[in-house]
Parts: sequence; structure tokens; C-alpha cells
Amino acid sequence: MHDLDLQELITGCCKKNRSSQEALYRKFFGYAMSIAMRYAHNKESAVEILNDAFLKIFQHIHTYDTSRAFKSWIAKIIVNTAIDSLRKRKQIAFTEEISPVHEIGIDDSVVEKLSYNELLQMIQTLPPSYKTVFNLYVMDGYQHQEIAAMLGISEGTSKSNLFKAKKILKEKILQLNPTSRDNKDADITAFNNER
Repeated sequence: MHDLDLQELITGCCKKNRSSQEALYRKFFGYAMSIAMRYAHNKESAVEILNDAFLKIFQHIHTYDTSRAFKSWIAKIIVNTAIDSLRKRKQIAFTEEISPVHEIGIDDSVVEKLSYNELLQMIQTLPPSYKTVFNLYVMDGYQHQEIAAMLGISEGTSKSNLFKAKKILKEKILQLNPTSRDNKDADITAFNNER
């Protein structure tokens, strides 16, 4: 679908046209579901997050700023809906600050051997608070200051939860490839990118 087609769908959705809404939902379902799945604890919860998010998208589509990427706009709504859902279900309890927070190094070659799906499966096993901060920081590119504001926690708590998430993931990766344990100073760009 070209940008013109997308603009037509958005215009149709602004007019509350059902077929435009259905077409937009179908067009972005896979993308939206991949975001919802990262935050949800199972597929049923992800579908619930997705449907709530699309309801918000359709209710607020007239506020979409066409100078920005549409995918980024809907991604933000899905992430916020996922966080609201976790809060409502009381599924996130944050670990308080730890000091000092050291970076966790993981051998790049080990991570490169993992598929995206294997990495996502590992992330899914994290406790909800660690998974939420990890997804916001690493996968969705938010800063600790933004994460703290979104989740109602301190920046230190955000950093602490990220640190603990990385530590758990490092252990899981090392269990898959124990030989990488020798390379303690190795670094992984995706996990250790300090913004």
C-alpha cells in the first residue's frame, strides 16, 4: 500500500468509515501484534491490548500529525495501552534502585547465533517489570527519563530493572553457549547501548 492509500484509509477512519477501519486494522495487525506480544504475558492478553489500542487509535486518529510516521504514532499508543493493562492487572512491581549499576557484557557472537524469535522468547520469560523496562529501553528506544515518567518510577529504578533484566538474559544466553563465559569483557551493542 502506498502512502496515498494510507492517507485515504486515515481519512476514512476520521469519518468513522467501517471498511477503512477494518482495512487499517488488517494492514497494521502484524506490526501491532508484535509490539503487544512483547509486553503481554500470553497471546490472549496481547489480543486484548491490541484491540484496546486500536479502539484508541480509531477514537484519536483525527489527532494524528501527518508530518510524523504513522507507524511510530500507533506504536506509542500500543505501548501505552500495554502499560495501562499491566498496571490495571497489577502485574508490574518494580525493583528499587541499586547502586552502582554496571553494564552487563554479552559476547556478540553468541547473540548473533540467536534468532529474533529465540531472543523474544527469552525476553518473555523475564518478570513483568524487568520485561517492561527492557522492552521500553532496548526494543522501543525510550530513555530512562521517559520510562520513569511513563511508569511512575525514578530513573534509578528504571536503570535497576534494566540491569536486572540484562543480567537474567545474560545467564540464559550463557546457558545456551557456556563457552562464551570465558569472554567476560565482551559487549553486546543491542543490550548495552547507553543513550
